[in-house]
Amino acid sequence: MHADGTSHVHEHDLDHDHHNDHKDNITDVGDHSGYTQTGQTRITILENLLSENDRVADDNGRRLAVSGVCAVNLMSSPGAGKTTLLRKTLEKLGASVRIGVLEGDIATSLDADKLEGAGATAISVVNTSAGFGGECHLDAVMVQSGMERLPLPELDLLIIENVGNLVCPAEFRVGEYARAMVFAVTEGEEKPLKYPVMFRAADVVVVNKVDLLPHLDFDLDAFLSNVTAVNPKARVIMASARTGEGVDEWCAWLAAQGPLTPTLSEV
Repeated sequence: MHADGTSHVHEHDLDHDHHNDHKDNITDVGDHSGYTQTGQTRITILENLLSENDRVADDNGRRLAVSGVCAVNLMSSPGAGKTTLLRKTLEKLGASVRIGVLEGDIATSLDADKLEGAGATAISVVNTSAGFGGECHLDAVMVQSGMERLPLPELDLLIIENVGNLVCPAEFRVGEYARAMVFAVTEGEEKPLKYPVMFRAADVVVVNKVDLLPHLDFDLDAFLSNVTAVNPKARVIMASARTGEGVDEWCAWLAAQGPLTPTLSEV
């Protein structure tokens, strides 16, 4: 298994004791043979679920494109600073760009409440516990539901603040044109290697809370190297939503996305 999440099998020409050959340089990660009987069924179910999600995501993307709206899926782990960065974004761009926010959370409207009065044209809240099973991510159907409560023809940009989670949100397309990830330096430099799916999915990684670097044992060079190993195409923006550092660069990236037709799954 490589840092970017890809894997392959080494074929051996000679019979030998594989365990003894490698026992000194491997780590025991447990027995993962529990799905041998149900593995194919699980794969079929997951493929069907993701196929249906992609169909709805494509519908969402077409609807956004017709309205001339560019959608950005904003993802992060809990507490990385998505909402604070989003408020700074609204304060910076709200007067010149018509921004809608689709606020995703398992429960409550606390994050949406923090954005009130900051410059959003409209805000729609989607609680995954309200009829969606309390999922730890937004999927295309949930976003479709939230879009019904937004005046799309009156928007230029839709920012979808996904549920705080470093795994599942990256696995579900929702009709977005681009994906952005907020990463806090308090999370540790190894995270791109431990959660490659999220980092691989991001078009831009906003490294937040850099004002805390002098107080942390965070290896920034190692982190940047790990990001490159997993996703060499990702743009990295150093920022502090608290002090405002990097917010202009982030807003410039957002403004440059434009109301373009999203990439559809069949293309």
